[in-house]
Formats: sequence, C-alpha cells, structure tokens
Amino acid sequence: MTVIALDQVSIAFGHLPLLVDATLRLERGERVCVIGRNGTGKSTLLQILAGAQAPDRGVVRREPGAHTALLVQDVPLSSDRPVFDVVAEGLGELSELVAAYHHTAVKVAAHPEPALLDKLGRLQQQLEERDGWRLEQRVELVVERLQLPSDAVVDTLSGGWRRRVLLARALVAQPDVMLLDEPTNHLDIDAITWLETLVAEYPGAVVVVTHDRVFLQQVATRIIELDRGRLTSWPGDYATYRRRQVKRLADEAVHQAKQDKKLATEEAWLRQGIKARRTRNEGRVRALMALRAKRANRRTRIGAVRLQAERADLSGRVVFEAETVSRSFGGTVVIRDLSSRILRGDRVGLIGPNGSGKTTLLRLLLGELAPDRGAIHRGANVQVAYYDQQREQLDPERTVFDTIGEGNDTVTVNGESRHVHGYLRDFLFSRDRAHSPVKALSGGERNRLLLARLFTRPANVLVLDEPTNDLDLETLELLEAQLVAWSGTLLLVSHDRAFLDNVITSTLVFEGGGRVTEYVGGYQDWLRQRPVAPDPDRSGRGQPSRQADGAHETAGLAIPGQATKRLSYNEQRELVALPGRIDTLEDEARRLNVTVAGPDFYREPAATIKTTMGRLEQVQSELEGAYARWEELEARRGGFRG
Repeated sequence: MTVIALDQVSIAFGHLPLLVDATLRLERGERVCVIGRNGTGKSTLLQILAGAQAPDRGVVRREPGAHTALLVQDVPLSSDRPVFDVVAEGLGELSELVAAYHHTAVKVAAHPEPALLDKLGRLQQQLEERDGWRLEQRVELVVERLQLPSDAVVDTLSGGWRRRVLLARALVAQPDVMLLDEPTNHLDIDAITWLETLVAEYPGAVVVVTHDRVFLQQVATRIIELDRGRLTSWPGDYATYRRRQVKRLADEAVHQAKQDKKLATEEAWLRQGIKARRTRNEGRVRALMALRAKRANRRTRIGAVRLQAERADLSGRVVFEAETVSRSFGGTVVIRDLSSRILRGDRVGLIGPNGSGKTTLLRLLLGELAPDRGAIHRGANVQVAYYDQQREQLDPERTVFDTIGEGNDTVTVNGESRHVHGYLRDFLFSRDRAHSPVKALSGGERNRLLLARLFTRPANVLVLDEPTNDLDLETLELLEAQLVAWSGTLLLVSHDRAFLDNVITSTLVFEGGGRVTEYVGGYQDWLRQRPVAPDPDRSGRGQPSRQADGAHETAGLAIPGQATKRLSYNEQRELVALPGRIDTLEDEARRLNVTVAGPDFYREPAATIKTTMGRLEQVQSELEGAYARWEELEARRGGFRG
C-alpha cells in the first residue's frame, strides 16, 4: 500500500534546481535509502515527504491518517527539560503522563515516602487504563539502547548527544513513515548495529539518508539516487546498486559524447553559410537549435574531490610507546595498565563505545594529557596533523577562502605553492562558494573544509577523530584511497565499519573497565578474534539484557538481544560467508607451507623469511578462529531448529 506519493515534484533554491519532475511511490514496509552528493537536496526531499516543505510544483499525496516522524540533520535542539521528557514527546498526548511516571519512579527509588508511593500508584493506574505502560517501556528501552542520560537537561549536552535525543524521539513515535537524515552520525558501533536491526524489522515505511555503507547494505530494500535534480530508483541492496550504477554512468557518458559529436558536426555545417539558410534546411536548423538548448541545460556531474596530504620528513622508527599507562577521571578508570608500541607506517584504529576513552588515549599519546601512572615516549621527528571534528572549531564569520589562506592568496601543499582558489576547487568549492561565510556551509561542506585545512599541514602522523561524519559516499571513498596510499603513521577513531576495514591494519579495542586490547586487522578481523561473551543464562549476569528484551516484546521495537540463541541477521550472513573464507585461508596456508618447505626458502633475506613465517602463523590463527566461529554458529543454528 502506498503511504506517500510524489508526482512531478520540483523545487529549487535560487538558480539551482534540487528536484526536477520527481516521481516517487513509498510503500508500507519498504526501507528506502537515499544517496547522493552533499548539497544535492536529500534533506529537502525528506522535508517534502514529511510535509514540512512545500514543493514549487507537483503534487504530494499521503494515505489518510498516515503519521510521519522526521529526524533532521542540522536543526539544533534546545530545551531546558530532561532528556526523558523530550524523548517522550514522540508519544504525543501521553508524553506528559509517561514523563511524570518516570520522574516519580526515580524519586521513589531514592526516597520511598508514602506520598510518593501513592502518586506512583495513581500514575501507574492511569497508564494502564490508557495503554501507556507499553509506551513508557518503549521510551525507557530507546533511551537505554542509545545510552542517553535520561535525567540530564538537554541544554547541558553536546551537539552530538542532542542529536541522539532527536533520534530517540523519532524512534519512540513509531510512525507509519519514519524519515531519518544521517541517523548514524555520533553513534558508536553498538548503537548503529542496534539501529540497523530496528530499521530492518520496522513494520512501517522507512526512508534513510546515510553514507554508512554497511548500514546501507544491511537495511536497504531499495536505493533512491538523487543526482542533478533527478530521482532514480534502484530496487535491491546497495551492492546491486553499485554494479548497475557503473554501467548507467558509462552509458550516459557514451550518449553525451555522441550528442556532442553531432552538435559539433551540425555547427560546422551551419557555418557554411548560404546552404543553411535555404528553405528546405530550416528543419535542420531548428534541430540544431534544440541540440544547443539541450547541451546548455545539461547538468554534468560535479568533479571528484582531489585529496593529497602534505607529507613531512620521516619520523623515527618508534612513533609512540606507552608503558603501563593508566588514566582515570573522577574515580572512573578509563585506561588501565596499557602497554603498546606504535611504529612508523602503522595504521591503528581505535574501537569502543562513546565515552570509553578513545579520545583520551589520543590526547595521552599526543602529550595533551598526562597519565596518572606509567610513561609515554614520543619518537624522533614526529610531526602530527590532528583532526577532531568536535574540537577543531571553524570561525563561522570567516570566509572559506580566509579559513584556508589565513590572510594569504597561496597555500603550500607538498612543497608546491598553489593559489587558494585552485586548492579549494580540489575540495569542490567553487570561486563563489569560496567567498561564502563558513556559517552558510552544510555539514558535509564544513567537513570538507576541515579536511582541506588539515592537509595543508606538514605531517608524518595523521590522527583522525571521527573524520567521516557528513561526508558523501564519493568523498568518503576518496578519503579512504588517500589514507591507504598514505606512507606515514595513522591513528583513526571511527564508527564506520567499512572505513575501518578498508584503511587500518590493527585495532586498539576498549573492552570496558579500562582494559585496552590490541588485535591484528580491521573491524571484521576483531569480530572474529574477540573473546566469546559468557552466556548470561549460565553466568547469572546479563539480567538487564533480559529485561530489555522483555521490554522489546511489549514495545514492538527490534533489538539484538544477547540472551536469545537464535542467529541474528548479521550472524546468518556471517555463517553463509564463513565457508568461503575458510577455503581462502586454507589455500593461502597451503601456498605458504609449500614456500616454507622449498629448498631455497632459507636462502632468502632475513626480512623475507620473517615476513613469510609471520604471515603463516597469522593465517593459521585466523583459520582456527574461523573454524571455531563456524562450529559455534552451526551449533546455535542447529539447536534453534531442533
């Protein structure tokens, strides 16, 4: 059943059309992911679907009584109310009753006075009479899973946490159509995984704008591409879209090349003069005029961002070394007895929940914080370029040009002097946009500007703290390519799982209680190597998880409960992929064993022997882990089916 339909919808801001005769049918149960370059109108499309923005032309039809909820990207949230109350607003008329019950229950837990107990009983009775108990549980669950401080005042929170509050408010509403604009920004991996499961099992229609490729692949039933004002629908998942898009762009380039060739031929004919003015050729002249108009109105794709980091001289072999380092805040141990060595050329990813201490570790390594115990040694000639989206502030009143030029017309990149305008064009800032104030930029444009400024600083160590927020897919992939080619040392904090897998070669994982453990490989490698969590039914722990699962059943929200033995969607996909991975590892192990057994192997240079033996040991370890994981998943699947 169609819940929202767009018919020949157009809208423009200034001279730039964002939507041109757009047609879209949104069906109940669909999970549509909208992708496109920053600034192409994705957020505007969501505003139109929500009814918050009227199109210039065209018709928007909605199913009578259909309710929508919209998570906006840039509008700041300001409130002097507690987080729980603002989240409960998503429930509508029952929000005040639900909030009153929550706050009274908190007070009773602290001071169980008779008057408070009587009030709690009355509120509970009212909730039961209006089916509000289930709704209160829904708010509690969402607040818990997004790790929100329920009693904190919203205005005391940072921008990232306020955005989580907005996401929670949209989720508890459980509308017929849920519209989410960049919902994974500022979420850690656990929260993103939970949100994936919720969206994948949501009974209504969901429209998501996101650049998280794993999220896209996991949830999308259809991809909508917004490109140069046109909406194109691609049924299927993200991988299917990518394959078809490559062919479509190639076909488009061939078609435009043929048009340009024909136009050039006809222009040459027209310049011949008198032949073109004969009556019998007027039709050909009119066709030429039409070709000219079509070429003039063609909207070509914006060029790709060109990223190139400014490299400094080589650092010493050891870049950072931590010796039994510990750090606490207010009695809470964030890092406990960490010993680690980061060598030149290492590419280290930091993984852990928000607030676990990732940024603290970066600041310790960089000397911005002192450890409570232990020592941190910094190598010779270490030159750091540090990107922190939260701390690297931009002056909103300065222009883009002045932000990069710092009063100069030129900037030095890799030893070459370049005009600021030319350098900014590499980051897709036109001359007009370069003279715009920073406050007029979108989130994605601000992030590109931060990267542009970062890459003008000579460095042999890049420290990137959440660099991927608000970047579109093409820019994200180009940043990946730049970091893969980066010859220096890289420290990366990111919750983008695909980005981590494609860039890093080892991880430092914050496992709770101040424990930080090093693993070889990227995010997926860590998943295979990490210790198996104890069964909560046997250990006697995990009671909160079981309560959360019970709340899930009453609230109708989908969460990956740890207490159940049924395989999750991700685990089913992992089980399907494991045999192929095992085959690949076994083939590599056989090849390495043949090499090692060869008569000339130990005549090779010592470095080659060490590398080969190290890789053989690593492959054997990964193979054992893959077999153990396969047996575990098969056993759980068999137990469930039996």
